[in-house]
Amino acid sequence: MSATLMDYTKEVPVVEGTPTAASLDEAISKPLYTFPKRNWFIGLAISGSMLLFGIITVTWLLWKGVGIWGINQPVEWGFDVVNFVFWVGIGHAGTLISAILFLLRQKWRTGIARFAEAMTLFAVLCAVQFVLFHTGRPWLAIVYLFPYVTQHGVWVNFISPLEWDVFAVNTYFTVSAVFWYVGLIPDLATLRDRATTKMRKTVFTILSLGWRFSNRHWQHYERAYLIMAGFATPLVLSVHTIVSFDFAVSVIPGWHSTIFPPYFVAGAIFSGFAMVQNVLIVTRKAFNFEYLITMDTIEKMNKIMLLTGSMVGFAYLTESFIAWYSGNPFEQFTFLNYALGPYGWSAAVLISCNVLLPQLFWFKKVRTSLLASFILAIFVNVGMWFERFIIIVVSLHRDYLPSSWRMFIPTVWDFGMLIGSFGLFFTLVLLFVKFLPSISMSEIKSVIPGAQPSHHGNGAHHG
Repeated sequence: MSATLMDYTKEVPVVEGTPTAASLDEAISKPLYTFPKRNWFIGLAISGSMLLFGIITVTWLLWKGVGIWGINQPVEWGFDVVNFVFWVGIGHAGTLISAILFLLRQKWRTGIARFAEAMTLFAVLCAVQFVLFHTGRPWLAIVYLFPYVTQHGVWVNFISPLEWDVFAVNTYFTVSAVFWYVGLIPDLATLRDRATTKMRKTVFTILSLGWRFSNRHWQHYERAYLIMAGFATPLVLSVHTIVSFDFAVSVIPGWHSTIFPPYFVAGAIFSGFAMVQNVLIVTRKAFNFEYLITMDTIEKMNKIMLLTGSMVGFAYLTESFIAWYSGNPFEQFTFLNYALGPYGWSAAVLISCNVLLPQLFWFKKVRTSLLASFILAIFVNVGMWFERFIIIVVSLHRDYLPSSWRMFIPTVWDFGMLIGSFGLFFTLVLLFVKFLPSISMSEIKSVIPGAQPSHHGNGAHHG
């Protein structure tokens, strides 16, 4: 009985096998010094083609205006805002893994934190473009989005949640970028010391900011990293909360809901972890990182997706119940329209991908299957995109006046922006894994067997 209990409670190693610090440096930095494999070029060609389609779309958009999209009256917000909310949500997993799990001393995050941090930056870049192009005149963004002193005394509307978005997203990106770069400094110094060419050594010497691996440097680094993690943690909750205010403070049925802030945050973590999961499964296979990004790590990510997916499903039930219980005919009609209206098929996709399929993670065989994890994570992101589509488009296409009801039919340029954003995201991911270490060498070395000394005496563990 006691032996069984000990087997159940023993800590699963974060890194499999017994790699040395030197072998980890060699394995993680190898992709930076070797010529990319053919699959990397194939992936870059595909993502580059998608990005090119997006660039062509943006060029035509700047020439003709937002009228090339399928937006109309009353659907003034279409794929542009749907994609913005979707990509901001994708960026949440990075800060959660880096900051919150770091503060909670979760060692299993070490193999995936660097990758998640980078994906946060890439996702926010994808999101920002939709905000700029949605304005119709992105070259005037500085004038209308950012407050600055003028002789005319003209200011932005500080009481608008759309303006709060500007501050929230920019703060989130800035803090995430600094957090990511600070974590990179020790690894950049390692790459500096391993550089074989003068150019590489010069570049990494500049980027490593004079890091010497001294005890003093490590003390300052760990203190700064801890403070930044504490500073970044509230951003996980605040950014998507403010994004939810874009809808929750309005009077439009389907938007005016006090449950939106926690519901949006849970959904953002849900979709963010799914995207990290998808890319990590491919990366660990491509670079033979299976012993660094273990199946136990992927299983823990699946458990978080199960938790947040259940929270999202509970939010769906709560929204529907409150719409019925309120007795408000407009709220009741909106939720009936979600399920039974002309876009009812999207609600079926939403419930299937976000509520039903993630329940398969209750089964250990599914949680520990790479193929099942990969496929289910794809379905999660499909479902979360459709969630934003339903909230925005389906809520708008039938307003208070039946005479103004119109269907939203996306054009090829709507899909061009969406495809282009995925092209930008995956192009940045591919460049990242080629030119920078995708796993934190300094952090992963701290969790290998034997890295943390422990002392045993009289059967007690003193840590």
